[in-house]
Amino acid sequence: MEEPVVMGIINVTPDSFYSGSRKSSAEQAIDAAGKMLEDGAFILDIGGQSTAPASSMITAEEEMDRVVPVIEGIKKNFPQAILSIDSFYAAVVGAALHAGADIVNDISGGQIDPEILAVTAREKVPYILMHMRGTPQTMQQFTQYDNLVGDILRYFQEKMDICRNAGIQDVILDPGFGFSKTREQNFELMDKLEAFKVFNRPVLVGISRKSMLYKTLNITPEESLNATTVMNTVALLKGAAILRVHDVKPAVECIKMVRQLSAGPGKNYYF
Repeated sequence: MEEPVVMGIINVTPDSFYSGSRKSSAEQAIDAAGKMLEDGAFILDIGGQSTAPASSMITAEEEMDRVVPVIEGIKKNFPQAILSIDSFYAAVVGAALHAGADIVNDISGGQIDPEILAVTAREKVPYILMHMRGTPQTMQQFTQYDNLVGDILRYFQEKMDICRNAGIQDVILDPGFGFSKTREQNFELMDKLEAFKVFNRPVLVGISRKSMLYKTLNITPEESLNATTVMNTVALLKGAAILRVHDVKPAVECIKMVRQLSAGPGKNYYF
């Protein structure tokens, strides 16, 4: 991945923490996909289950019913779109890949449903490996670390070995902002994001409108776009390859501005 890219979030859920991202029908999700692609999204991340701490876990069958029609609809209307399926269920991932998804985005690193690794390997698609302890419902009970970044680095090394042994060739790393981490730990993680360059793998950063931002500023998720852009800029300067966001256009502009910094005198990449 030569240049950073934007991943647009499409939540086919009624309970995502940010109200602006909720799509109640396949038609709404397909319309949102078209707008995100027009705004410059490189990947669209399709999710049917909220992973906020207060959320309730739904079944694989219910999640499948939400995401498969959306994936099929987007692929029908936008055949060249690159889609990722945001799920920790192997059955959902299998159905989503069959429907046209191109990437697996698993917040659990194979811990909730280990079969997901075999499905990903069989279909020979990239796998986004995220750091989390426990489940979305229990993760905030597991925020004690001997050394935050060191522990996550060890987690990635162990999980990458497991992925390799399962037959997965292409792994993207997501440090898991907001998952099993306190607000202070999230900022420490951002400050030391360069540490993950050691793996020579693309790093995905997903901090869009999260509580580390709006609670710090004592505002709402709906008011936190500016804070998101600021922290996305920091992430890019520290080596992020993928920005996972609710708001595609500001993130694309963020990438353009950061890239212009390194263009050098007399050069202009974007105008």
